[in-house]
Amino acid sequence: MDTNQLMALVRAELAKTNYTGFTMPANATTGINYYDLEAGAKSLFPVITPLRNRIPRVGAPGGTQANWRAITGINVNNIVAGVSDGNRSAVVTTSTQDYTAAYKQIGLEDFVTFGADLAARSFDDVKAISARNLLYALMIEEEKMLLGGNNSLQLGTTGTPSLAASTTGGSLATATYSVICVALSFDGFRTGSVAGGIQAAVSRTNSDGSTDNYGGGSAQKSASATVAVTGPTGSIGATVALKTGAVAYAWFWGAAGAEVLGAITTINSVVITTTATGTQTAASLPSSDQSTNSLEFDGLLTMNANSAYGGYYVQQATGTAGTGTPLTSDTEGGITEIDVALKYFWDVYRLSPTDIFVSSQEQQNIYKKILTSTTANSQRFVYNVEQGMLAGGAMVRSYLNKFSMSGAKDIPIHLHPNMPPGTIMFFTDTLPYPLSNVSNVLQVRTLRDYYQIEWPYRTRKYEYGVYSHEVLQNFFPPAFGVITNIGNG
Repeated sequence: MDTNQLMALVRAELAKTNYTGFTMPANATTGINYYDLEAGAKSLFPVITPLRNRIPRVGAPGGTQANWRAITGINVNNIVAGVSDGNRSAVVTTSTQDYTAAYKQIGLEDFVTFGADLAARSFDDVKAISARNLLYALMIEEEKMLLGGNNSLQLGTTGTPSLAASTTGGSLATATYSVICVALSFDGFRTGSVAGGIQAAVSRTNSDGSTDNYGGGSAQKSASATVAVTGPTGSIGATVALKTGAVAYAWFWGAAGAEVLGAITTINSVVITTTATGTQTAASLPSSDQSTNSLEFDGLLTMNANSAYGGYYVQQATGTAGTGTPLTSDTEGGITEIDVALKYFWDVYRLSPTDIFVSSQEQQNIYKKILTSTTANSQRFVYNVEQGMLAGGAMVRSYLNKFSMSGAKDIPIHLHPNMPPGTIMFFTDTLPYPLSNVSNVLQVRTLRDYYQIEWPYRTRKYEYGVYSHEVLQNFFPPAFGVITNIGNG
């Protein structure tokens, strides 16, 4: 083959090759492509713990429980001071009380596999993230316990619902329906959902293979009540007797023996308009009270509901099924139920709460009641307009207490992330009593405050735990209060 033939053959072969240039990759992970990833994972979760942040923490020398004594009254029989010449007066009676609060151990665990640690190298320190997030998670759970932990207040058996059928208002077919109700504590409400069900007796397997058993926050279920409904647009109004300490109620309905969870309400009533959409059956719940948790200490909501503590505790009346009894405007820029509570604190204990904690529902309802007052000049608005700009919207940031020795006093209103709808809590962090010997009205007493453990290797994992050994001490429970079962409106 001569040179000309060889070159012709090469040109022919080159002509068969389909050459392409470099084009934009189809996505971020294909082709010759720089992966623009910022080092360090973003932490996009809230850590909102207002009670934990403001309650002082103090160390304890040892023991299994905190113990203290209090003088709760002097001259409790109100002996008059007048006395005749030359004679001595009568002897006063002093009341005292002993208090105890058992320490509880709280903690959470996480792990990082060897492979996960190596894969994240040069990007982020996943072991540090794990430990930090454990601390955050424990703080969040501690906040919930400070608010609503329930060690002492059993809800008992939920009352049998009272039912009223209607031919309108819903889409129930003609049938006889059975309804069962379960009262819920704070834990029962916060962990429950229609889709996921409510917790009763909980048996939890821990990271070391051990088991903890505790109540999930539900009372013993009620007996079933039945009612005949005429469809196809039927509905049922259901109410149940108020249960002290309950913040919510779970409702099951359907054919007798096949009742299914269909609603969770923060008042003691519901209007049933359609077939229950949950999957948990009432028959799957135990016939026992599972409202308390032996692994928790009592939180503020429980302390107020438990008469042994002596806090202010009021439940709104049942009212209309599904609606309940909302807060009441006094038509003068105030709210009747809040004023009644503040008057009680002054009349009985000569003090004023320092803060009010509410849910978003009650924040909005307080605003509506105050801002829609019918009394002229009950509110004053100051508009500050700069450069022709005016921002819309309004909110109630504080409540004016008319029952305070120091005159009218503004009580800040705080939105709490874990407060159940339908509940308001009054909080006090200072006592107006001279020489009370109470430096902290509330305090978290710790045998050992937050500490981290990196466990010995069992597998190719770094295993971590973050723990605390503590209890909430309330030196004057009557300085706190709760209004609950508030209707939305």
